[in-house]
Amino acid sequence: MVCGRTISDSALPLLQRSSCLPKIYLYRFGYTISMSVVEVIGIFLVLIAFSSLFSWLETRRLNTARALRLRAERLQEEALELDKAKQKIQEDREEASLELDKVKQEEALELDKAKQKIQEDNEAVRTLAEEKSQGFPWLGTAYAQYFYLRDMETADYLEHKSHPARRSAERVREIARHRRRAEKAYRVLKYQLEYYENLFPWLVDFKGEDLDDLIEKILGDSKEDSTEKEGKDPARKWLTEAEYSRLATTEKFQLALDRFWQKKKSKWEIGRDYERYVGFLFERDGYQVSFQGIIKGLADLGRDLIVQRDGETQIVQCKCWSKYKTIHEKHIFQLFGTTVEYWLKQRGNRSPDSLGLSDIQVGGTFVTSTVLSDPAREFASVLGISVRENFPLVKYPSVKCNISGRTREKIFHLPFDQQYDTTRIEEERNECYVETVAEAESRGFRRAFRWKGGNEGGS
Repeated sequence: MVCGRTISDSALPLLQRSSCLPKIYLYRFGYTISMSVVEVIGIFLVLIAFSSLFSWLETRRLNTARALRLRAERLQEEALELDKAKQKIQEDREEASLELDKVKQEEALELDKAKQKIQEDNEAVRTLAEEKSQGFPWLGTAYAQYFYLRDMETADYLEHKSHPARRSAERVREIARHRRRAEKAYRVLKYQLEYYENLFPWLVDFKGEDLDDLIEKILGDSKEDSTEKEGKDPARKWLTEAEYSRLATTEKFQLALDRFWQKKKSKWEIGRDYERYVGFLFERDGYQVSFQGIIKGLADLGRDLIVQRDGETQIVQCKCWSKYKTIHEKHIFQLFGTTVEYWLKQRGNRSPDSLGLSDIQVGGTFVTSTVLSDPAREFASVLGISVRENFPLVKYPSVKCNISGRTREKIFHLPFDQQYDTTRIEEERNECYVETVAEAESRGFRRAFRWKGGNEGGS
């Protein structure tokens, strides 16, 4: 319907050209433009759309610009904070460097104080040592008092430091009082022992010895005598009851001998075996050997062996020590002194013009598995003491084959038999040392079968 009237589609073109549709006439630049209302509305809507688009784009641009400006401001603030952080780090580094220098200076001062304290301690100890001649009790008291005062200094520090530890300070004082008494007793005994070691150098041999082993050494002879007087075979110590009762004689005695050598030895047992080994070497060279150290024990006067041949006598001292230990001159002095004492007893009432030993042909020989100090070696040379250094203990033929001087019986002795160390081996009497029990038996020797403390088998 157009203008209140219904028209057909065929009449629409005519209608469009009819005068019922309003016309808009525009005059622009001398031209007349005629448009319908629809066209005008369309153009208007397009203009509105473009205007909205331009407005949105402008808003977007402004927002973006604002966001960029805010981001730039934040970056600038972060840059400022970073600069401040760098400056702070630099300041902290400089402060730490200054603090480190200060600590170094304080530590250097503490080190200087410690060095000075050590020097003072050394001087104090040296002064105390120089006063040794005034007596052991006084020296022990002085040492104890010195350490007591040191502990008191520690207690005073604990009590008066910035954060006092009064309970700890009192505990330190209590410990110091106990320590002073213990220190005095320890020092007195220590210097007494050193004094005795200087008087009797052989005491050094017992340093580090297990107490039970030492007691066994002192009481061992009496225990062995008691065992043998009861009729017990010493070989039983090395065998089980089953082995002793079931094995053949040769086999069981050889097994006992093998175990004797395989056993881990104490220091005094090693010393005993070393003396036996040195004695074996002298007997092999034709000397008659008397084992003083093994037989007499602590009463040997430092004479482990007395060996004699063709009117010549040598007093022999044996030291089987670890390689890290050194023989000092006091051991040489002891050997020389005991050699002179032996010479004095041998000369009787004779009064030679000098104290020389050559007229009676008595000399001293020192045999050791380690070395002598330079002063000890020099003194040995001046005093005429023969020295054998770096002379180790090795396994040797230890079965003694002896011919009885009373019965002419051929008897062999094992190292754990009672008469072993009193039995002398003389090659001119067809006596000898052998390696094994079988070898001894093949030579016609039998083992001593009575253990009653007698002299069976001795020459």
